[in-house]
Amino acid sequence: MRTALLVGGLLGWPAVVGMSHEIPKAILDHDPRLVRLQEFFGQRDCPLREAAADFLTAADQNDLDWRLLPSISMIESSGGKDYRNNNVFGWDSCRESFTSVREGIHFVAAQLATSKMYKDKNLDNKLSTYNPLPDYPRKVKAVMHALGTLN
Repeated sequence: MRTALLVGGLLGWPAVVGMSHEIPKAILDHDPRLVRLQEFFGQRDCPLREAAADFLTAADQNDLDWRLLPSISMIESSGGKDYRNNNVFGWDSCRESFTSVREGIHFVAAQLATSKMYKDKNLDNKLSTYNPLPDYPRKVKAVMHALGTLN
């Protein structure tokens, strides 16, 4: 089974590697989501505060709710306080390794948006697929709620 997952991951790899990870000027110029995300991580002394713009860029490029990726990172790594291999999402049960946190953010965003396992699923179904523990969707959505509803 690991081989099938690895092959599937490699097939999606070129699209992720080829994506631009540059932060759009619109996000850097007073985006209220950026301010909120930096405040949220800062209030919790989370190292991922420095990656706030990357979370927004990845979400925007993949048509994801801007709060989803930071919320998963809070549940999986306490906002970057406890992780290894630049994998702040616990992706592939923490076996996946990324060259940078930024790469991991963009990879996971692309998977949640386009992979067969996640594409066309609603939020609850994406989260249940991500982690089958019954309480997982509630935990992630609680963090999303704490982030607020800025657009």
